[in-house]
Order: sequence, then C-alpha cells, then structure tokens
Amino acid sequence: MRHGLLARMLLATVSVALVSIGATAWLATRNTSGAIRQQQGRTLSDDTRINDTLLGYAATHPNWSGVSGTVQNLARSTGRRIALTTENREPIADSAKPGTHLPVRASAVVDPLRVDVTLSSGAEETRIDPRATAPFGLSTAERTQLTQQAEKHAACLRRDGQDVRIVYGLSGRPTVQTVAPDGTVPGPPPMVRASPVPVPTTYNCPPLNDPGATPKEMAALQGLNDRVNDCLKQAGSAPITLNLDGSWDYLGRPRRNDPVPDCVSGARRAQLKPFVAPAALLFIGDAGDGATPGVRLTAAGVTRIVAATAIVLALAVGVSAFLATRLVRPIRALTAAAQRMRDGDRTARVRAGDGELGRLGAAFNDMSEHLANAERQRKEMISDVSHELRTPLSNVRGWLEAVHDGVAELDPALTASLIEEILLLQHIVDDLQQLALADAGRLRLHPEPVPVADLLDQTATAHRAQAEAAGLRLTVQADDVDVLADPVRLRQAVGNLTANALRYTPSGGAVELRAHATDGTVLIEVADTGTGIDKDALPHVFDRFWRADKSRNRRTGGSGLGLAIVRTLTEAQGGTATATSEPGEGTTFTLRLPAG
Repeated sequence: MRHGLLARMLLATVSVALVSIGATAWLATRNTSGAIRQQQGRTLSDDTRINDTLLGYAATHPNWSGVSGTVQNLARSTGRRIALTTENREPIADSAKPGTHLPVRASAVVDPLRVDVTLSSGAEETRIDPRATAPFGLSTAERTQLTQQAEKHAACLRRDGQDVRIVYGLSGRPTVQTVAPDGTVPGPPPMVRASPVPVPTTYNCPPLNDPGATPKEMAALQGLNDRVNDCLKQAGSAPITLNLDGSWDYLGRPRRNDPVPDCVSGARRAQLKPFVAPAALLFIGDAGDGATPGVRLTAAGVTRIVAATAIVLALAVGVSAFLATRLVRPIRALTAAAQRMRDGDRTARVRAGDGELGRLGAAFNDMSEHLANAERQRKEMISDVSHELRTPLSNVRGWLEAVHDGVAELDPALTASLIEEILLLQHIVDDLQQLALADAGRLRLHPEPVPVADLLDQTATAHRAQAEAAGLRLTVQADDVDVLADPVRLRQAVGNLTANALRYTPSGGAVELRAHATDGTVLIEVADTGTGIDKDALPHVFDRFWRADKSRNRRTGGSGLGLAIVRTLTEAQGGTATATSEPGEGTTFTLRLPAG
C-alpha cells in the first residue's frame, strides 16, 4: 500500500517536473525571444529612419539652423531621445530638456558626404548621399519646361497603348519610364543625365527631343570637371571629360592604377560641401528618465501562459508544498538571473545542479559567460584600436603644431617622419578593413593553382634585404607542388609570417620557408630560430591586437593584426593556420591549404 502511494507520488512529482520544465522552456523561448526580436527590430528600424531623415536634411540644407523641428517630430513619432551636436559636442538640437546629459558614445555621425553604409542602404559607392544634388538642381522654369515636354511625350505613348510614367530624379529632371509587367516603375538615374534614359517609341511618337543639359547643370558639371582634372594633374594622370550620368571619357591613355574614381569622389565632396550641412554627431537614447522599457507580452503570449499555468496547477494538486518549493526555487533563481542580465548585469549566474533544471542553469551560465566575454573583447578591441591610432595621430599633430608655431621647420627629415606616421595609420586602417570584410563575408578571393615554390621564392626575395640588414639567413626549401588559393592573398599571408619571423629572430639566426604535400593538402611552413613563444601565450598568437611584447614598442612589434590577418585569409580559402614553438629555440607557423 505504501509502495503504491509512493509510486503515485513519484509519478505525480515526475509529471509536474516534466511539464513545468517543458512549459518554462517553451514559454521562455517563445515569449522572451519573440519579444526581444520584436523590440530589437523596432529599435533598429527607428534608428535607421532617424539617421536617414537627418541625412536627407543635411543633404538638402547648407546648415543645421532649421533642424530643431525635424528632431522634435522624429522624437515624438519614435518615442526616443534625439540629440545633434557638432563634432566638438557643441549642441545643435535636442529633443530632451535643456541640461540633460548626453550619452557617452554617439550613435552615428550624420555626414551626407561620408555616409555610414551600415545605417543607410541608399548611399552610392562613394558614400555620398544621392540627395545632395544642389549644384545640379533645376530651376522652376527649367523643371516646368522639361516636365511639359515629358508629359507631351508620355501622353502620345499612352494614346498608342504604352503604359508609361513620368519619374522625377533627385535634381528635379523628369524622365519617361515604362511600367513593368508586375506594375513596378524603374527609379530615377543616380545623377542628373544630359541624355534621357531609353523610353519606348512608336511610329506616331518619335523619340523625345531632349534639350540637353541646362545652363545651371553645365556650369556645375564644368566646375566639377575642373576640380577632377586638377586632381588628376597632381597625380600625373591624363585629363578626362565628365558626363552628367556619372561616366567619363579619357582624353589620354589611362594609368594602370587609375586615380579617376578617387579624384571624382573627392571633387564631388569639395563641390557639394558649401551646399550641405557639416558633419554632426547623432545621439539616440531612451526618452524620459532613461529607464529600460519592459518587454510587453502579446495577447497570444498571455493565453499561452494562462493555459500552461492551468495545466501545471492541475497536475500539481496533491503534491506536497515541500516538493513544489524545491521545484520552484531554481526556476525563480533562473528568472531573477535572466532579469538581471536583461538589466545589464553580465555577472548574473545561477547554481547549476543535476537534472533538467541543472542543465538549463548550466546552459544559462554558459550563455552569460559568452556574453560577458563578448562584451569584454569588444571593449578591449575598441581600446586597442584607439591606442594604436592615438600614438601616430599625436605625433603628426604635435609636429604640425610645432611647424605652425614656428618651433620646428618642415625640412625633408620631418616630412619623411610625418609620411612614415601617415603610412603607419594607413597600414592599421587597411588591416582593420581586411578583417572587417572577412567578418562580413565580403572578402573577394580569386582561387587558382599557385606554384608554391615560386611564391616562396618571391617572398624570400622581397624580404632578403631586411634579413641581410638584420644579420639573418633566409632560405627556401620547397617541393614542386601547387596549391589552390588566391595568389595575392596567399602571398600576403606568407609575407606577414616572414616579416614576423624576421622581427623576432636575433642577429645570427635563420628563417626558413618550407612547403610539401601530404594527404591531398599542402603544408607551407615559416620556421625561425627566434626567441619562441610561451606555452600559455601560444593559443592567443592569432588573436587581434595580441603581441608578445605587451609594452607595444613599435621597434619590437607591429600593429598586432598581422597574424590575425594570416588566419583570416587562410580560413577564407578553406585552410587552417597553426603555430608550434619552444621558448629559446624558435617558432614554426604552418598553413594547411588544399592542393591544386
């Protein structure tokens, strides 16, 4: 009898536990994840709209003097606090009460001449907002004349059975466009065009007699053309003739490294600068007292909670309060920890025990630890980037101020030093850009069979002078094998490893470049007889901004990005990068890539 009662109690307890765990996990997944995704999507959409609206204002106004009304309207429609300041944090407009402190970090930089493509998908490849067309904008009379001609031609085409619409470009120039079978109409050209885009013609409706560029457009185009050719002249390149559709015609033989796109972008920015508002810092935050908004449950979510609660309560009838308390305690702890995490406490943890709830707590702890590590790595990377950029920027600024104040003279030695600092900045920025492209999946690769021996010989030749100057022996030992890879990216990776080996190998040592095939892959090794790497530090050698020399002395280390780029480039080509080392004996870096 007692065994029967015990069995029934155990069965009831197990049933309640199983249903409670399942209901809790299901509700947490459905309601919390759904509400968080909805809130994140709404916030991202609002931030994008705010940024785009202010970009549009900046692109069509020469200053920010009248932006206050726009900021207030955006704040009311989104429920966010919106503030604009100059780059020196001098206030321009703020939806909050006077005296309210700004957030520590700006949400974005509103600059129509250098648009942040992560927040605005409509920007051109030059990062210039397409709405900035003031020099090419049509006058009222010009627009009226062109509109009348377009309407006349469109009416003729409609009488012949053509479905067409008049589309106005950002400068006000109209074009006649054909309506697609699905009812869509092509958008306007990205710039004002002297010749219209192709439109359908019929026997009764000859092509539109386009008057060409207006005087205002020609004056703006001529000014832009002069700026571009001045830039090309300084670069030693042949002049060009610009067209209003954004293309150009060469008046001479173009160079291999064509500077025209950069000159056109720079000239457009210089031409548009008087017509657009200057760059401003955008701050977006919570309105009111800044309290974190709670997650609102939907009606369906409430229904699910009520139904699950009823089932759990029905099964819990007859179970003792002791068992219920033991079951509820870990759930409450997990809920409290989740709420603390939501409020920003990255140290929130729960006690992980045995069973399903224990595993759920362990998973929560793992997730919390992962979030804390991600936050720490993000802060460390921001600190590292700022540290790497601060020193060369401070040097350049200090010397330029000294020259400006007459303390120093801009002689060839100082000029060379400043150029070296600028090249260092460019190298850091280029490395960061390559890593960002790889993280975003936009790193372009052109794999082909590459003779490894030739590639290693080229790398050794390129670094021979550096090795001899350091008193090192640089040799190559490679089998006749091919590897399937992008030759430029592979040469960059091997070059980074070679430069790293030469930097950390003392005079009298040796660096050897080796290659051989094994099991359908090719191993490329860069071995040195340098100082070696400690066993504890070895797992971190490919981390971004990691250095063996923590002092960040420029003579004993680079930017800390070279080995990170090696791993990124190798993995992007289907390979792996590893390192082995013995302190005091040397280090060997190995790239494993598919054979060609």
